Amino acid sequence: MTLTHLNERGEASMVDVSDKQSSHREAVASGRIVMQPETLKLLADGSMPKGDVLTTARIAGIQAAKRTHELIPLCHALMLSKVTVDFELDTAAHCVRVSAFCRLGGRTGVEMEALTAVSVACLTLYDMCKAVDRGMEIMDVRLEHKSGGQSGVWERKASPETVSSDTVAPVADTTDLSDKSNESPIEIRFFAELRERLGIEKLSVLPGHLSSPTLRGLKEWVKSQVDAPQALDQPRLLCAVNHDMVQGDITINPGDEVAFFPPVTGG
Repeated sequence: MTLTHLNERGEASMVDVSDKQSSHREAVASGRIVMQPETLKLLADGSMPKGDVLTTARIAGIQAAKRTHELIPLCHALMLSKVTVDFELDTAAHCVRVSAFCRLGGRTGVEMEALTAVSVACLTLYDMCKAVDRGMEIMDVRLEHKSGGQSGVWERKASPETVSSDTVAPVADTTDLSDKSNESPIEIRFFAELRERLGIEKLSVLPGHLSSPTLRGLKEWVKSQVDAPQALDQPRLLCAVNHDMVQGDITINPGDEVAFFPPVTGG
């Protein structure tokens, strides 16, 4: 294994991504800030001296994701298409759980942007609440999910500690990208003129992220990810599953490879 941010002389170097394939990339990160139960109650009641804590922390997290390249020296400046930051007030564990989701279409991933969003949102929560609780702890900032690019989908697998009866599981992200199972992703490829119209060659998705485990559900998900969803509405669009041509709405299974083709013309 080699470290991509080091050149042949062992010096720090920004990675050249100009030759990488552009693809839709997503990442989810999570973290938590532990506080006194009384502090959490003040937060829940909106009684903190500095005002609306969660709204301020959400804006801070989104802004941090957009400016990650200014904070992490070797990160690229990215045109993020979506950033969300969400909170769960966990009274049993007296903490606020933070999750961040980032998406873009580009040549490099958004893991650092999601992690930065969570980190700065947690720091903002600390700043907004420190007047009443300086002993708060920021913990467990980590990547939960990434997709896109050459490495495809990565999901954090639950360790025995995270599923024990006395440990609260990581908060689910509102974009429904939390770890649903250990299923293999569905690989999706686009060919010929369809690939040009969509501006993308391939995607991958875990079956649990589809509205239904069918070709129709897969198309709906793809249309939510691309810039030209109308390209998938062609009446004679061709489709193959595991290299076999199919027609109509069929069941899609984990690990399937689905290919879409534009209608064939000519004699």
